[in-house]
Amino acid sequence: MTSPAVEAVAASGIDYRVVEHGPVAGLAEAAAVRGVEIADIVKTIVVRLSADDYRFVLVPGGRVISWPKLRTLLGVARMSMPDAATAKAVTGYERGTITPFGATTAWPVIADERIRGREISLGGGRHGLALAVRADAAIDVLNATVADISEPGD
Repeated sequence: MTSPAVEAVAASGIDYRVVEHGPVAGLAEAAAVRGVEIADIVKTIVVRLSADDYRFVLVPGGRVISWPKLRTLLGVARMSMPDAATAKAVTGYERGTITPFGATTAWPVIADERIRGREISLGGGRHGLALAVRADAAIDVLNATVADISEPGD
């Protein structure tokens, strides 16, 4: 199977694997069907800084965005998460499938420092499709800013 995400990660030149699976009900089930630890499932969250300025934020499973840390990093007082329709309009992907790879706009990427040194599993652009990549390689090709931007959660 292919998607814009698969095509983009292939074009990037980094090593990757495509993992296909059926519907999953939550993080633990996603980790189980992908054969990885919960911390290796990396959620791509879209945040809005202004009407036409967004960021992709990569957060490992079991953690959530620390809004104070992210606001401090970006030097903004406010930001929000767009609704599902806006997220799809600015990324080309539905929620639950979003990834920086192959998005309709290459918004800047911020990665939580805890993903470094791991093989991670990201959304593949369609439900039931995931990309397994080395986090450090993805950080490099996405020119991501790496910082402590999460806290325990989920």
